[in-house]
Amino acid sequence: MKAATTQGFGFNSVLVVEDVDPPKVGAKEVVVEVYGSSVNPKDWKLNQNLSAFTPRLGGLIKPFLMGDDLAGVVVEIGVQVTDFEVGDKVYGMNMGLRTAACAEYAVISQDHIARMPKSLSYIEAGSVPLAGLTALQGLRVGKIKPESKVLIIGASGGVGTFAVQIAKALGAEVTGVCSDRNVALVKGLGADEVIDYTSRDYLAEENDFDLVFDTTSYYSLSTCSSLLGEQGIYVTTVGYGKAYLKLFKDNFFSAKQKAKFILVNSNTKDLDALREYSENGQLKPVLDGEYAIEEIHQAYARSKTGRAVGKIAVRVREVGEEVLAS
Repeated sequence: MKAATTQGFGFNSVLVVEDVDPPKVGAKEVVVEVYGSSVNPKDWKLNQNLSAFTPRLGGLIKPFLMGDDLAGVVVEIGVQVTDFEVGDKVYGMNMGLRTAACAEYAVISQDHIARMPKSLSYIEAGSVPLAGLTALQGLRVGKIKPESKVLIIGASGGVGTFAVQIAKALGAEVTGVCSDRNVALVKGLGADEVIDYTSRDYLAEENDFDLVFDTTSYYSLSTCSSLLGEQGIYVTTVGYGKAYLKLFKDNFFSAKQKAKFILVNSNTKDLDALREYSENGQLKPVLDGEYAIEEIHQAYARSKTGRAVGKIAVRVREVGEEVLAS
């Protein structure tokens, strides 16, 4: 089968499509015929770098396959699978080192998938899992509730575009932060107010947000303290060692305001929640662009620019005229 993997060694490695052996199903796993996937910063910050420094040793080590998110059709189930059948249209991801989703077939636990939203195409659904779950779970960590005042930093990014929509669906008052070129987009996602960080030093302002959700992981509680109410919560996606140290330091020196982080957990219940938001018209993926699997290196390069708006989608195989799930 075709799959995206790494060719070359070190930081000069490139992503290519190779023929590899198809995956074998485990007792509680399913094999998915993949149609849609997407690129997340985790893919190249961790997965590509890790694979690039893992030599093949003359074929003794199998290629390290790329991709976390997937959407497609179940074509095989393990002997202990009870929740899905062959022919089910599903989406999901495995938050291990990788799902190996940028491949024609991927194996994944039944606990990490759910039925695909009927309102989305395979390409759209394949862009949802990691970023959508991060947004949903991050807002929960921040104890969001109806009428909460929420500030979302990075509102035009992959996680941010989902966070704005989910926060509104939960009844919050939402302010998004983005550059001037994306103000209209974020407003269109439902934000009550949008801050253009290129023309306004919002970090120096006093405010009383209940929750600041930093989807960029650039900042900290100390940086955003003036934006929060007395018992406000700062939530970050972190993703690197210094950020954890910064969180510990912030919580040690802050009596009432709290800093928290989100480590995304892929599970059927939360994927079902995202599906319901989507089918109710409350959640729609924003796609920066769509790349064929053969263009996987270009898709990763686009993600590395940090300028992508929403998600970068990967088309693993053609779906012909069948665009929407049924």
